[in-house]
Amino acid sequence: MASPKFQGWLGKTPDSVNGKMEWGEFEPKKWTEDDVDIEISHCGVCGSDLHVLKSGWGPTPYPCVVGHEIVGRAVRVGNNVKHVKVGDRVGVGAQARSCQKSTCPDCSVGLEPYCGNESVHTYGSIYPNNEGKSYGGYADYNRTNGGFVVKIPDGLDSAAAAPMLCGGITVYSPLKQNGCGPGKTIGIVGVGGLGHFGILFAKALGASRVIGISRKSDKRDDALKLGADEYIATGEDKDWETKHARSIDLIICTVSSDKMPLGGYLRLLKTKGTFIQVGAPDGGNLPPVNAFTLIGNGIKVGGSAIGSPREINEMLQLAADKKIKTWVQERPLKDANKAIVDMEDGKARFRYVLVNENYGHH
Repeated sequence: MASPKFQGWLGKTPDSVNGKMEWGEFEPKKWTEDDVDIEISHCGVCGSDLHVLKSGWGPTPYPCVVGHEIVGRAVRVGNNVKHVKVGDRVGVGAQARSCQKSTCPDCSVGLEPYCGNESVHTYGSIYPNNEGKSYGGYADYNRTNGGFVVKIPDGLDSAAAAPMLCGGITVYSPLKQNGCGPGKTIGIVGVGGLGHFGILFAKALGASRVIGISRKSDKRDDALKLGADEYIATGEDKDWETKHARSIDLIICTVSSDKMPLGGYLRLLKTKGTFIQVGAPDGGNLPPVNAFTLIGNGIKVGGSAIGSPREINEMLQLAADKKIKTWVQERPLKDANKAIVDMEDGKARFRYVLVNENYGHH
């Protein structure tokens, strides 16, 4: 099959984050027989998209097409790709390639997101060996290494599945890796795009108690509807640190702020509890941590990136089996500029998904 025509919303400067992306053609990475071309039907709008559009996490190699919560139909499949065939409904998350070598200490044990040899993001990365640049899902087509293309299970709606491919896996992976399950109390800091997945997946994994934690009380009702058993509004609930001290086994923090009350969050952990940071602020700075807070309670503080293709498959199947309902608002791809501005303004409840009106008509 001939290569399809690749067009999408191009961010050309940091100002593009202010709703100034421009529709145009782009040249995908060079085709190899390890790749899959996808006609895109849906793409979630992720906070990462905004950070990269404005070069918040480092210089972006403009022009850049963002979007790494991609769902669509495989239209061209390389000869070396065995798990996907033309016509399959498939998805791509935030990672497009790793070294995938059997000698890699990360890839060989299913930790591809942490590969130190080669880690290519779905957009805004330069491929090695002069293969070109990675472009994301605010577009008609995407080209990605088959090792990072997953099949979407039957019974899972495409619009619901799309934001799971980054937002969902970003919280599912640390929940699973850190023992979320029966008998555990889980705290989710930030009830937004990532945080709402945190509540949904903590319950799906069998946590005995889930507590939503946010600054204001305006998301209390939403958190409880999502399945949270309790809600803490840190900016409004008096003495919240004392009242809830040593009550939570595991906290997943989705907030991207160096002004959050981190010391207070850590005091909520039970002895030997764990705090995992997944929110990534511009510049990467977090509030200081007092050594005695860690030592006195024997707690651990760590971080987590996304998840491996194996974990994404596992998460999607759990979502299909448990009939997890993502809270999404569908927006037409042609209105992507308005969607990113609304996302920046915090209007999403809780995830925007761009629906490609051109899908099936190319």
